[in-house]
Amino acid sequence: MNDKNYSVARVEQHTKASIGKSERHIERKNESYENMNVDLSRTPMNIHYQSCGDLTYNAHLDKLVEEGSISLRGLKKDAKVFDEMIFDVNTAYFEERGGYEYACQFYEEAFHFAQKEYGQENIVSAVMHADELNTALTEQLGHPVCHYHMHVVALPVVDKEVLWTKRCKDPALVGTVKEVIHQISLSKKWASPKITDENGHTDYQILQSVARPFFRAHAGRRIRGL
Repeated sequence: MNDKNYSVARVEQHTKASIGKSERHIERKNESYENMNVDLSRTPMNIHYQSCGDLTYNAHLDKLVEEGSISLRGLKKDAKVFDEMIFDVNTAYFEERGGYEYACQFYEEAFHFAQKEYGQENIVSAVMHADELNTALTEQLGHPVCHYHMHVVALPVVDKEVLWTKRCKDPALVGTVKEVIHQISLSKKWASPKITDENGHTDYQILQSVARPFFRAHAGRRIRGL
């Protein structure tokens, strides 16, 4: 077994047009997969910590916009409006601690972390996959071993203040807050300094885990530990 354990979180961003492919993978809507390690007989063991029900991700987004819960105001048609966080831990970590049951508890905590980052109301879906085999460990140990990981799809929402302009009939209101909208925006709220390794590379950062998981994201976005 691996004597070092690590955890990783990477963030991929999607437009309304591109999210469909990820949705079909995450929600297991395909009949077959390029990843030959997906065992559809185990798919019922996948855990949904949050779901948008029968709606597609885009339909869920459209519903929130229609209700006025969030806004796409000012965004281009091809703007990226979904964040997909992929939480991952080396397979041996779970195998050494009880496997499936331990993974369910671990990713439930990771899901709560994502809730704090994005807000519960902005989580579209959160799914732990328990149906992808780790072929190397399966061969080594002589029994099926799954690679547990979790996909969280969220809307990057910020509170944006809209001010009264000079067109307002009441001069006293000009420059004051007219309304606060929940705007989807890849703004400074989600930014962070670039993170590089000793060789100057910026990529998915793998951190050694001692007692508690610590997550760091792709492209330099740092995500605080649980």
